[in-house]
Amino acid sequence: MKKYYFLLFYFTISLVFSQENVAEIVRIAESEMKSASQVMNFQVNPNTSNYDVTYHKLELTVNPSVYFIAGKVTTSFTALENMGTVTFDLANELAVTSVKQNTTNLSYTQNGNNELVVTLPATLTTGNSATLEIIYSGEPPQNAFEAFAINVHSGAAGMWTLSEPYGARDWWPCKQDLNDKISTIDVYITAPSQYVSVANGMEQSQVVNGNGTKTTHFHHGYPIPAYLIAFAVTNYQVYTQTAGTAPNTFPIVNYIYPESYTSAVSALAQTLPIMNFFETTFEPYPFRNEKYGHAQFGWGGGMEHTTVSFMGNFSRGLIAHELAHQWFGDKITCGTWKDIWLNEGFATYLSALVIEHLDGLAAFVTQKGGMVNFITSSPAGNLYLTDAQITDVGRIFNSRLSYNKGAMVLEMLRFKMGDVAFFQALRNYLADTNLAYDYAVTTDLKAHLETVYGQSLTEFFNDWVYNQGYPTYTITAQNWGSGQARFVVNQTQSDPSVTYFEMPVPVRVLGANGETADLVLDNTTNGQVFIMNVPFTITGVQFDPEVHLISKNSNITLGNETFVLENAVVLYPNPSSSELHIQMPDSLVLEKVLIYNSLGQKVLENNTLDLEVSHLSAGVHYVEIQTSEGTYHKKFIKK
Repeated sequence: MKKYYFLLFYFTISLVFSQENVAEIVRIAESEMKSASQVMNFQVNPNTSNYDVTYHKLELTVNPSVYFIAGKVTTSFTALENMGTVTFDLANELAVTSVKQNTTNLSYTQNGNNELVVTLPATLTTGNSATLEIIYSGEPPQNAFEAFAINVHSGAAGMWTLSEPYGARDWWPCKQDLNDKISTIDVYITAPSQYVSVANGMEQSQVVNGNGTKTTHFHHGYPIPAYLIAFAVTNYQVYTQTAGTAPNTFPIVNYIYPESYTSAVSALAQTLPIMNFFETTFEPYPFRNEKYGHAQFGWGGGMEHTTVSFMGNFSRGLIAHELAHQWFGDKITCGTWKDIWLNEGFATYLSALVIEHLDGLAAFVTQKGGMVNFITSSPAGNLYLTDAQITDVGRIFNSRLSYNKGAMVLEMLRFKMGDVAFFQALRNYLADTNLAYDYAVTTDLKAHLETVYGQSLTEFFNDWVYNQGYPTYTITAQNWGSGQARFVVNQTQSDPSVTYFEMPVPVRVLGANGETADLVLDNTTNGQVFIMNVPFTITGVQFDPEVHLISKNSNITLGNETFVLENAVVLYPNPSSSELHIQMPDSLVLEKVLIYNSLGQKVLENNTLDLEVSHLSAGVHYVEIQTSEGTYHKKFIKK
């Protein structure tokens, strides 16, 4: 009995930890959606689709105690079609004072639709490039989810940006659709000299200007989407770690509030084993020629800006989540906001894998249980978003679906495919030269998974990615003669969009002397019967004990019916139009099968368990099954 009291205590504590971990995912989701109002009529701006940005130089002048930005942005771009004008996304609240090409002043308009439209001096023909310089300033728009923010921490002023999904235009002229990555960027931040600035890439220089300001230059040489470009300024203390394996090491540069420095340094020690785990499981850190790092900012969660995650705290879960994004989200970025689960589902799942790797299976199972409880708290919810849903920022960053369901869908794929195939497919996905440092959509991931798995995953993706809901399983188990057990699987669905969730279903059987066996029932239809080899008498059963599946209120019961050999011989499917199968215990040896029609005429004779009956006439037929243990008579209906 002491064991059971301990298990109850462990389960209670584990449940609390699981709830805390799920709550942290909710906070992360809230942070990552903070840069836009809840509902926006913004999907793809067709006015920015006719050019490809190759370079940005952002020269920004700010003071973290003043809500204001002045900037000069130099942009090089290549025409994808003949262009007489070029359009940039830019908030109406920011005022442009000059646009130049070289030394030529160009005419422009801010059209009141959060766009800057520049008239080119001549038509820029397809394949040719141009460079423009835009000078602007103003107070970025303020709303409930600011992309540009200031705060005060322990008396010190701070400033940061967070542009996901639609907020880059709030503080600089850009192209923020998910169809272009900027090849390289330079960021120059001029701020009062007492402050420390941070941005993407490697710090190149600090120049004291002699007027009480300092300019810090960062260069980032990997392709990057506009929403992952960011900067922050405050009285940071810098703490540097070294990651990687010599001679291929790289710095982890951490920008920490002075009042948090001691505790943060202690917590940041967790980054190194997490980085090592991700590198050995997937591939080397994608931006290892530059840096990784963290910058503390005034928000409760985090944001995975390329090479420098902005952090509201330094919990292990948040460190793991934002670091995971450097592979899934930053190196390969979701190609539309419909595919956001390719960013957030992966980051959430990799954070759970850290629990499995560092804390063990029991903690991983607890984490998955918490996620499943959250996912099934509502009966519906698709993973791949609709056109209407991507105007709703809260729906894009829905923690129940994009984060937790996305993570558990990956867990189910891992269970279905097996560890070797699953992780190899992910490594192939990351290495795909058509996707690396570019964009991917759901079908790209599916193709890589299918290539390694060797089977179609269309049914799986239809059920779990494109449609909605989850199953509830009702399974009965029964001892079925010497060394076997019989299982009958039934399922109901929480949402009518899925007719049946076809999945391998894990069950664990227990024996009176401590025996255990893990079985997998490859369930595809309701009422499906499985006869499984079990080398002991079953005294207990468990449904999905390691939480591989999304399901709710599922259960498995052990029947106490007396084993009757006659009942162990089963025909399925019944009725049947083409194929008929005989299921029976291994202890029986089939000798002959005879089928008679309703007139008593023999219409088929065979000695196999799988019968072709398509040629039989419709109606009731009688089957005589001759075995080593006697003859059994069954009835089936030919459709």
